[in-house]
Amino acid sequence: MNNVGQEVLYNKINQRMETTKKIGVWMDHSVAHLMKLTNETIVASTIKLESSLPAKEQNLGIHERLFHDKEQRQLSAYFKRVSDVLKDYNEVILFGPTDARTELLNLLKADHHFNNVKIGVRAADKMTENQQHAFVKEYFKGTK
Repeated sequence: MNNVGQEVLYNKINQRMETTKKIGVWMDHSVAHLMKLTNETIVASTIKLESSLPAKEQNLGIHERLFHDKEQRQLSAYFKRVSDVLKDYNEVILFGPTDARTELLNLLKADHHFNNVKIGVRAADKMTENQQHAFVKEYFKGTK
């Protein structure tokens, strides 16, 4: 390969590396901590489950099915809000202490927008913000 060909190849690889957008999501069924990784720097944001059920209504055994349906709609809306953010990324790591990460993964797999997104899933305990950031940096260090 001549020098021009090598330079074009290098530029394409370098451009692809620069444009790879990476995000980590520590989540459970009530909150998702999103951590965008850019040049070893984390920019964090949070998405919370929006519950419109008053505590009294949650404790009543009456209308259990209606309560469950409303709870499922709220959870679906929460997952949709998280997935809408993830559409802008090439690599995603979902981690956390509950099955929420796996439930979201199944929804993402069914959405064609994520066909070319590399998605990892890991179990993780409750973590401090610093632990979450370190986890995301370490995970993506191995994916360069």
